[in-house]
Amino acid sequence: MNETIDYYNNNAESFISGTLNADMSDCRNRFLRYVKPGGRILDAGCGSGRDSLAFLKEGYHVDAFDASEAMCCFASELLGFTVDCKRFEELTGESEYDGIWACASLLHVRNKDLPDVMLRLKNLLKPKGILYASFKEGSYEREKNGRVFNDMTEDACKCLFQNTRLTVLELFKSQDVREDRSGEFWVNVFGIKD
Repeated sequence: MNETIDYYNNNAESFISGTLNADMSDCRNRFLRYVKPGGRILDAGCGSGRDSLAFLKEGYHVDAFDASEAMCCFASELLGFTVDCKRFEELTGESEYDGIWACASLLHVRNKDLPDVMLRLKNLLKPKGILYASFKEGSYEREKNGRVFNDMTEDACKCLFQNTRLTVLELFKSQDVREDRSGEFWVNVFGIKD
């Protein structure tokens, strides 16, 4: 995981320029259908802060964190509040959020650590709270350019959420929205805390 964090610290500028304007409105709109207006959202692994900013503009209360100091600095400036620098494994708390947005972030958590991280996220949700996560489509854990990727199939995502006792509301594949990634696909999942 440290190598992944180092990658984002060392490549923050190019990563931000390639993702800041990526159009994630379809997934955000699906997510917000499940989150009460003005509710509290945690952007878990927020990267540039792109989605946090969109949620703020829609009138939601937003907290955000990322494991990369460079990402946190950029996002803090963009959002006008301090973005916490922490890892998923450091999350604590209970029943704080109406929704947790983990867009392209849990995919960097090693498979052996995912059950604990998912439980931490579930605990942070209020009853009937929503968790969104996205993973690159695939079926194995791999390393690429110094980053860990935990790729998932639709069935694996469904099992991950069910094993955490989150009821799957939506599960679908989507094409990467970045222009240079038209051949890459993502698995998206929305789960509710019953």
